[in-house]
Amino acid sequence: MCAFPWLLLLLLLREAKGDSGDDVDPEEVVAVLRESISLPLEITPDEEVENIIWSSHKSLATVVPGKEGHPATIMVTNPHYQGRVSFLDPSYSLHISNLSWEDSGLYQAQVNLRTSQISTIQQYNLRVYRRLSEPHITVNFESSGEGACNMSLVCSVEKAGMDVTYSWLSQGDSAYTFHEGPVLSTSWRPGDSALSYTCRANNPISNVSSRPIPAGPFCADRNYASEKPSTAFCLLAKGLLILLLLVILAVGLWVIRVQKRHKMPRMKKLMRNNEIEEGGKAWLQPCLTSPWEPQS
Repeated sequence: MCAFPWLLLLLLLREAKGDSGDDVDPEEVVAVLRESISLPLEITPDEEVENIIWSSHKSLATVVPGKEGHPATIMVTNPHYQGRVSFLDPSYSLHISNLSWEDSGLYQAQVNLRTSQISTIQQYNLRVYRRLSEPHITVNFESSGEGACNMSLVCSVEKAGMDVTYSWLSQGDSAYTFHEGPVLSTSWRPGDSALSYTCRANNPISNVSSRPIPAGPFCADRNYASEKPSTAFCLLAKGLLILLLLVILAVGLWVIRVQKRHKMPRMKKLMRNNEIEEGGKAWLQPCLTSPWEPQS
């Protein structure tokens, strides 16, 4: 009989633990670096919420819903999120803006009710990723007998980050072949069908592809790679040329404007001197007339 109360207490604790949501796996959420994300919080309309405690590694914020139409009281307790978080009505879901790498990790919302001693807990595993840029391909090849050559294609993405997968698509006359991994080893000999290779890079938020790389020209002409400037280089050269033309145009307009400013005061001064000289001559004319000059 003495053991019955303890058994009853243990069952109640286990029931409370199950209702709190501790045994539920965190919801997986992916987001983009420097962008925004919302962690949805599910609260039924009939629940009388006393407060909501959001945390990530440590306490993040406490939300106390307002009564009778009054706004909620929000206290952000973690300086790392100050000015970057908001709470969306009516469930007070957590909205984070300007995401950084440090925002990745486990988040928890603890909902405390007025009518129950049991807290409802919802957890999220937030993973932040960068959008991938165009893959870069490095080609290594060596010639063997009878004009054949062995090629090694290496695909990479600058600042790729975590969870990036690579694959290759080989395109022939009418067939496609897939290869997994960042490195593709292949061979080519004269007379083989013209193949091109495209690298694809993926992470949970983006999917990008490289330009097709033809196998034949690399093996047939060792200078092919150096003779084909990259698209990025061409765009950079065009951009620098346009910028140089704009600078030259701006400098030319500035020089013309400065010359006009210096020329206008000089012209006004010259006109003023001419007027003074003409006025002086008119004033001195009677004085210059000789009194002995016969009058007509």
